[in-house]
Amino acid sequence: IKYGGKLNKQTLKLNSMSENVEFGDDNEEEIELTAAEVLQQLEQAWLNERFSPELLECKIELVECMIDQITEMEENIKRAKKGDFKISLHRMEIDRIRYVISSYLRCRLQKIEKFTTYVLENERQRKDDEPTRISQEEFTFAKDYAETLEEHLRNVALRHMPPNLQTLDPKQTTVKPNLDNYVF
Repeated sequence: IKYGGKLNKQTLKLNSMSENVEFGDDNEEEIELTAAEVLQQLEQAWLNERFSPELLECKIELVECMIDQITEMEENIKRAKKGDFKISLHRMEIDRIRYVISSYLRCRLQKIEKFTTYVLENERQRKDDEPTRISQEEFTFAKDYAETLEEHLRNVALRHMPPNLQTLDPKQTTVKPNLDNYVF
């Protein structure tokens, strides 16, 4: 599995996750991490995303890696003996990892929905050498969501307004994250 982002090497011991996973890109050096280290990086990204007032850099490679790891763990569970106590522990671990992944993605989508025009404008103004904050799928979702929201507002409210109030100015309607919030 290839990873194009930058990771800090840290250690976390989990019983069911001892395989090594390789990360890297053609332009960057490859980093070899265990699945437990990838999980720790994902958990750190999840916590950072939850406590940050703005959308942070996307870590979709970590999510995809952990989804692959979950698939392998489920295959290992199918091959295990039926009465083994370890099966229930592994299933609980899989459920925990799924929760982290879904919560991380849900948090990102909530921020994209809340700050749609802000996120799209920042992505348009981003320089090529800067890391992207949203994945291609998230960008497509944000674009479609903004178009649908604007169409809905036009159909429901704006068409009933006087002609001089029937325009939506993105500069006036943009909701921005409060970057002066305290984060704990």
